[in-house]
Amino acid sequence: MLVNPVSLYKKARKHGFAIGAFNTSNAEITKAIIKTAERLGSPVIIETSENEMAHVGSEVMVAEITAIAKNTKIPVALHLDHGKSFESVREAIRAGYSSVHIDGSTLAFEENFKLTKAVVDLAHNNKVAVEGEVGHIEGNSSEHKLPFEIKKENLTDPGDAAFFVKKTKVDILAISIGNIHGLYETTPMLDFDRLEEISKSVKLPFSLHGGSGIPKNQIQKAIAFGITKINVNTEIRVAFKRGLLHEFDLRPDEVVPYKYLPAGSAAVEKVVESKIKIFGSAGQA
Repeated sequence: MLVNPVSLYKKARKHGFAIGAFNTSNAEITKAIIKTAERLGSPVIIETSENEMAHVGSEVMVAEITAIAKNTKIPVALHLDHGKSFESVREAIRAGYSSVHIDGSTLAFEENFKLTKAVVDLAHNNKVAVEGEVGHIEGNSSEHKLPFEIKKENLTDPGDAAFFVKKTKVDILAISIGNIHGLYETTPMLDFDRLEEISKSVKLPFSLHGGSGIPKNQIQKAIAFGITKINVNTEIRVAFKRGLLHEFDLRPDEVVPYKYLPAGSAAVEKVVESKIKIFGSAGQA
């Protein structure tokens, strides 16, 4: 059974750790994430983008993850990452996701507020958690061979964040503080002064996107200021691909999927283990 992650966020905020939210697009990645989290005794969030949900099918995704998580002793939540429309979020809720992210960050602030409020009303009536977003998190979840410069106007304004949270009643807030989606030549530099100011005016758990590229010392400092959910996608994708490519180098004639897919899963397990230890969630299930 999938859990609503709100109680997990509260525990993480209280005890000073963050929960890893790892993207999946197939059963091998999902099993690797849950297997590693269970071995380390960590709560975990499995998440999908809209495209990943569409690739597998919303109902299939829910059934698959529910089946894999059925006999685990750890809490597992299923989260829609960056739902861009009311229809997309409604589909995830209908299928059985336990948490959704409505991302109206490219809209005008008032439109973002109205869309998020409508999603909160629907989701809370179905006992589903909601993540909103103020400020816009740039980049995309791929590996890039170029630098990246954050646009200052896309960073989260503390006053806007406080108003947004009060009026929408979201359960967790995604913020833009110098974090970016994907891996770039440029190492992200989080704006801790901004994060501290936001945390003073918003008494709510925060979600940090772009966890793949942020150094350990910055991650752990961010957790101290209230970051309770950290998204990891690109490193999962890169690890799975490299694991498979290495396996094909070793056994180029292998054609049986269940014989070569475990190499991708094993690579994912290493990433998940490393992140869980950095986030401090091991033993917190």
